[in-house]
Amino acid sequence: MSRVRRYAPPLVVLLLVLAAWYAVSYLGLSPERRFLLPPPDEVLRVGLLDPDNLAPLLDGLALSAEVAMIGLVLAFVLGVAAAVAMSQARWVERSLYPYAVVLQTIPILALVPLFGFWFGFGLPSRILVCVLIALFPLIANTLHGLRSAERVHHDLFTLYGAGRLTRLWKLQLPGALPSIFTGLRVSAGLSVVGAVVGDFFFKQGEPGIGMLIDLYRANLQSEQMFAAVLLASGFGVLVFWAFGLLARRVAGSWHESVADSPDR
Repeated sequence: MSRVRRYAPPLVVLLLVLAAWYAVSYLGLSPERRFLLPPPDEVLRVGLLDPDNLAPLLDGLALSAEVAMIGLVLAFVLGVAAAVAMSQARWVERSLYPYAVVLQTIPILALVPLFGFWFGFGLPSRILVCVLIALFPLIANTLHGLRSAERVHHDLFTLYGAGRLTRLWKLQLPGALPSIFTGLRVSAGLSVVGAVVGDFFFKQGEPGIGMLIDLYRANLQSEQMFAAVLLASGFGVLVFWAFGLLARRVAGSWHESVADSPDR
């Protein structure tokens, strides 16, 4: 019964969305204008079941996934390192955190053409977009987790004469794991968005899934375009779910905020 209550609501919403999609395609649009919203079965048949159309989509998705994951790994390393440094010295936080906030408020995608001019239109520029767009959630969540250790625990470490590194390694970092994974899940989705949307601006080199979406839009190949959008969205959901699963494996057995996550 608990599984029914968990999975029934999203399945009902999915069926309603598909029903509305079919209704708009067949009842709201004439056959001449149906390319604006092709029905789901046409998207599946033309975009995903035709090998000639599926192959470039998978190649583009693989490239975008590579860019997103490399960018996420670099953002994770930089973000956690910056948060650890901030947690250990207030002057470091006062020096770096304002610029992290500024980085969050800058429209990164507006800077994409500049990155192309400076670094070219290949893989490094695409990765840079993902790093910049995914960095702040990791810094903010990791710093919050490192600062969330209870005072009584700090007092206990002080009583036993623990040094700063011991306190960081055995108290602050383990306690910060749920917050770090929260930042990872948010940043993973942002990194995928950066990889896909960044493709719209990088018109040179091997095409990612975003470049294919723009190409299909220009050629009015709506079935392939919707298939590309669905693949990109599915990859984003898969990444979000994978990091949620990893968080439960690592911290779910001892931290209630992870164990009680609603997406279990």
